[in-house]
Amino acid sequence: MSDQLSHLNSKGEAHMVDVGGKATTQRSATAESFVIMLPATLELIQQGGHKKGDVFAVARIAGIQAAKKCSDLIPLCHPLMLSKISVELEAQPELSRVRIQATCGLAGQTGVEMEALTAVSVAALTLYDMCKAVDKGMTIGPTRLLNKTGGRSGEWQAAPEGHQS
Repeated sequence: MSDQLSHLNSKGEAHMVDVGGKATTQRSATAESFVIMLPATLELIQQGGHKKGDVFAVARIAGIQAAKKCSDLIPLCHPLMLSKISVELEAQPELSRVRIQATCGLAGQTGVEMEALTAVSVAALTLYDMCKAVDKGMTIGPTRLLNKTGGRSGEWQAAPEGHQS
């Protein structure tokens, strides 16, 4: 792990990292987030009884769009030609929550961690938006990177849920 912030130049000013000299490699990243809600809200989603439609389908599409727009949202991210974006939502009724997982991939010169994190974040926000009329007390999080592959730093894996990495 580097002890230097890559987005600061020698004067401490923010800048976009030059990745032009980096090798093009296959890269991927997976992130997760959770939306914790009332059991009745989760049941409404699962039964498809929400008046706004299929909550999971809309949140999935929002997450995919968000990954593609990451560089428009995060100032120092590079615009990327993603070759893979998957967003999966899983009801976890025993914990009264929805787990969201996104994986992004490409052959490129920079990683896709921010795209995966943006995908799960926006999917979670979309789920919240669609359900806030019945449950304003929903909680989003934690949101975290699960793993990444490719690039100079190689593979990285998060500690299991509930543990510090």
